[in-house]
Amino acid sequence: MSVPDKILQLVERFDRNIEAYKHSHYNETQTRQEFIDPLFKSLGWDMDNEQGYAEAYKDVVHEDAIKIGRATKAPDYSFRIGGVRKFFVEAKKPSVDIKEDIHPAYQLRRYAWSAKLALSILTDFEEFAVYDCRVKPEKTDKASKARTLYLTYRDYLQRWDELAAIFSREAILKGSFDKYAESHKEKRGTTEVDVAFLQEIERWRDLLARNIALRNPRLTRRELNFAVQRTIDRIIFLRICEDRGIENYGKLMALQNGTQIYQRLLHLFYQADDRYNSGIFHFKSEKERTEAPDTLTPDLTIDDAVLKDMLKNLYYPDSPYEFSVLPADILGQVYEQFLGKVIRLTAGHQAKVEEKPEVKKAGGVYYTPTYIVEYIIKHTVGELLKRSLSGVEVQKSPKQAEKLTILDPACGSGSFLLGAYQYLLDWYHDAYLNENPEKWSKGRQPRLYQNDRGEWKLTIEERKRILLNHIYGVDIDSQAVEVTKLSLLLKVLEGEDEQTLNSQMALFQQRVLPDLSNNIISGNSLIGSDFYEGQQLLLLDEEEMYRVNAFDWEKEFPEIMQKGGFDAVIGNPPYIRIQTLKEWIPLEVEFYKRKYVAASKGNYDIYVVFVECGLGLLNLSGKLGFILPSKFLSTDYGLPLRNLLSSQRVVERIVDFGHEQVFQNATTYTCLLFLAKTQPKEFSYINVSPHKLFEVSQSQQISSQSIDNTQWVFVSNQGNVLLQKLSAKSQPFIHLFSEMSRGISTGADDIFCLVETKGQLFTKHGSHVEVESEILRRPLYATDFTRYLFQPQNKERIIFPYHVSENRSDPIEESVLRKKYPNTYQYLSNHRKKLEARKQCRIWYGYSAPRSLHIHERADIIVPLLANHGLCVPAPQKSTHFCMMASAGFSIRLKHEIHPMNPFYILGLINSKLLFWNLRLISNKFRGGWITCTKQYFAQLPIRIINFSNPADKAYHDKIVELVERMLDLHKQLHAAKTPQAQTLLQRQIDAADRQIDRLVYELYGLTEEEIEIIEDKREK
Repeated sequence: MSVPDKILQLVERFDRNIEAYKHSHYNETQTRQEFIDPLFKSLGWDMDNEQGYAEAYKDVVHEDAIKIGRATKAPDYSFRIGGVRKFFVEAKKPSVDIKEDIHPAYQLRRYAWSAKLALSILTDFEEFAVYDCRVKPEKTDKASKARTLYLTYRDYLQRWDELAAIFSREAILKGSFDKYAESHKEKRGTTEVDVAFLQEIERWRDLLARNIALRNPRLTRRELNFAVQRTIDRIIFLRICEDRGIENYGKLMALQNGTQIYQRLLHLFYQADDRYNSGIFHFKSEKERTEAPDTLTPDLTIDDAVLKDMLKNLYYPDSPYEFSVLPADILGQVYEQFLGKVIRLTAGHQAKVEEKPEVKKAGGVYYTPTYIVEYIIKHTVGELLKRSLSGVEVQKSPKQAEKLTILDPACGSGSFLLGAYQYLLDWYHDAYLNENPEKWSKGRQPRLYQNDRGEWKLTIEERKRILLNHIYGVDIDSQAVEVTKLSLLLKVLEGEDEQTLNSQMALFQQRVLPDLSNNIISGNSLIGSDFYEGQQLLLLDEEEMYRVNAFDWEKEFPEIMQKGGFDAVIGNPPYIRIQTLKEWIPLEVEFYKRKYVAASKGNYDIYVVFVECGLGLLNLSGKLGFILPSKFLSTDYGLPLRNLLSSQRVVERIVDFGHEQVFQNATTYTCLLFLAKTQPKEFSYINVSPHKLFEVSQSQQISSQSIDNTQWVFVSNQGNVLLQKLSAKSQPFIHLFSEMSRGISTGADDIFCLVETKGQLFTKHGSHVEVESEILRRPLYATDFTRYLFQPQNKERIIFPYHVSENRSDPIEESVLRKKYPNTYQYLSNHRKKLEARKQCRIWYGYSAPRSLHIHERADIIVPLLANHGLCVPAPQKSTHFCMMASAGFSIRLKHEIHPMNPFYILGLINSKLLFWNLRLISNKFRGGWITCTKQYFAQLPIRIINFSNPADKAYHDKIVELVERMLDLHKQLHAAKTPQAQTLLQRQIDAADRQIDRLVYELYGLTEEEIEIIEDKREK
């Protein structure tokens, strides 16, 4: 890439006049206009929005650097792709020493770290410094800390290609910027803003909880949680407003000077009530407000030392946070994690913070990534804002969109509602500009105004109207509801400052913020007042009443429900298995089974109930978009939901992420489900990596009539034809075996499972044990077998107190056990208390889940619990020596009297590429391409039945059996081989035999070469 002429001219001009430019009177604005803007134009950036992009999608946002104390309101430039920030540029005048001065570097790094950007740039054109902004900034850092690149203006000519390869617009679109950022990531000190801020407010919670509990001994647990949460919310709200220029900078900081800090803090809260009309600050009754005022926190006693500790690290230069650029979704992510814990009170009224039981059961809190939120909103809210005009889709007018209602029935910290609100703000802004901005800036209720730079902005009153008219949310957690309100109210104020707010307040004669108490409400979306029918209310304690938190949709949202329901229901419903719910909310579990069709089958997950509930809340033209586990597509418990959706023909789009992960630090297999009450004739099925979601241009269209309540298996048209062909030539595997049974669970492996060392037995804790050898078996684990190879590796023995006959298994009678195996009986008796504490045991010394031991005893084939290709093996001939454990997998016993096919023939089929391809389609998928091999999936596999009177059929059967026997022998030899040469030779023979089996199976099922290509392509779904 050659150096642009403009850059040559800039460098020469700067070099000629460098002394004048470095003089103090030459300011930042001149530097930006004369040098920095042309520099980035040469890198392909549309610095002046010559393309005329909408506000939300401009390449570059220019900020006015308004000085507030020693801090500034915002960085000078924000560079974006598709409206998403990629990096900041902070401009300085040439008299600043960028290489050595610590203050400009610290300032830039605070901006970018708070905005969670990987890289950002500090420049005065004379110098150009790039920083890794994932490293938490400290005020004592040298200017060189976390700096990844430093150039002077004289380097631009020699290193232009390098600069353009990272920071040009084209380079960012091609991913070079991200690759550079990742390759220069500094490991030490890399604490990103969400982690650090979460740690900060969790520390605040600990401080406040302990002190408020100590100084206010009459508070209940709920009152304490409310007081702590509300105090933190108020401080964060005011501090963010300060950095945005809405509140006078330093108000909170000034409280540290003097005593009675909480009383003076309350005074600021009262002022905020008068100014904002927000529920965060609501201290007195008002006629038009339904929500009760806060009479609790004004009477609190909080020590000065606690509040000083909280406030001291919130300001420049001590604070690394720059709240003016802290993204709303980052604040939401922080609060989502924060809300996963709750304060409890000990008997001595001491405060302890602990994880909520539902969070503990669910394995943590998982925040939905922003790109998932945006995709769901685009395909629900975005579609609802379109209309058909002469057969062409066009955007609705603002008037036509005014009645649109959007609901998140489990809103949490509000990520989906924030996304929907931002989408609507951008949509209305663009719609007004497209119609006629002058028209919308006039009248008694103007929707637009022009700022000092001549840009059209939505008025604060219009932002309030959009929020109140369109956005609704419900959550069972009252603290989550308050956080959602906080996030939405901060979004209303985004882009405003004290001057614009005061002028608009004078114009509209109203306080700044709306009252959201009728929009965002605490309640249980799944449980209405009918829950109490037949219940004795007096028997429900206060804790149960709060937990149930029954919610009446018709009463809380009367106008919307009278009109048929909401236009859009969006969100990420909770994922909690019903076995978990039974432990702490048994009444609700039974209620769900009675009320919801989706809950009628076995051990369901709560998200299926949310889907049914959300569908019921839609009006006749409404749309639903959820991210949820994909298990309902194939599992037994998903059957009622599949039946409901298929019978109503409401599926509009399914985006399947397969085994790829969406949530950080969690293994959850998810999909996006879109429903439409308009009953579309066909729906889209998309199988895609999450991070390529917006790159999808094509999808598979499936007729709504073609899905029913069976497993939903979505393949290409060719794949679907192939599945039908396999089915036509075969019988389901379920017809070939009498039973398939999973291995046993003892419920107390540390007692039953012993380790053999030099002929002696020990517990896993190292204690010596004397038991009779005749009652012992070897436990069989997944590591003891693999594809065509049974080779037990473990040194364990398991106590096996059972009789096994042809068709049943029973525990050895206690009297027989005591007499025949006295040492074993004594050993087990020593642990009787613990053994009796296990659930679902028929007898105290038996297994908690013995399952069908007689199946394992006479099994033909062992199937692993998980597999990434065919991993089945023949069951050992001396099965009575083993005891199959649950983690190992399943045993299959074939019906030899009905189908006299050799078990090795069946083994060859189920280990073949063809049948594993089929199994992968219908099974649960896990990370790395692994799938579940359970009965419900194996039962459906198409097995080609052999007609032994047909010579060709018999020849195929015998050849596959011969090759499987060969495979078994080769695998044994490979396992015993010691030299690399022998291992290589044997592996080549195994690969050749594998290919022969696959080819025979293809021929047996009559596959064409084109169909074989589908099987061989691992990406085919």
